[in-house]
Amino acid sequence: MAAVTAPLEPQAPDCDSLESQFRLRTCPTDLPPSPTSGPPPNTDQPVTETAVTETAENQAEATADVAETSAVATPAAAAGATTGRLSPQDLIRAFEAEQLKSDLPDIYVGDTVKVGVRIREGNKERVQPYEGVVIAKRHGGLNSTITVRRIFQGVGVERVFMLHSPQVASIKVERRGKVRRAKLFYLRDRVGKATRVKQRFDR
Repeated sequence: MAAVTAPLEPQAPDCDSLESQFRLRTCPTDLPPSPTSGPPPNTDQPVTETAVTETAENQAEATADVAETSAVATPAAAAGATTGRLSPQDLIRAFEAEQLKSDLPDIYVGDTVKVGVRIREGNKERVQPYEGVVIAKRHGGLNSTITVRRIFQGVGVERVFMLHSPQVASIKVERRGKVRRAKLFYLRDRVGKATRVKQRFDR
């Protein structure tokens, strides 16, 4: 006698399996983590003394690297200062400071001055005085000059003297003049008593 098999009843679909398949298709966040990304750091672990020591050593190494970089990036001027070398400008200033005279009187335009000029004749040297009126002053510092005018045998003579030159032995102010100009070039057109400058006594 043949066995009678009961017809199979249709089974209802599993809702959980459908939901899991749908979630995998629509939500990429549920995918397993990539092998390159590591697990999140665990902040609940206590900090040990070894970790603190390693952090301090790393900071010390970073500070040393920064110091070496700054030492390499320093300009050449700092290197010259440490080695004791002076720049050309500093050498020129130092040389000019040594050549400046400190015993010069205050000279103003309009003053009558007597300048002692060194004159060398063979092996002999003498000082020749030159007296006149200061009609101009120019420049400053080591290059300061004065223009002195005098009348010699009816002819006007002007000489320019460098105040700090070694050929100028001495400068003495004989008379103070009262003028209202910085350049007394108008004296070149005057003759006789008109060339005199009014004297002042407040200097």
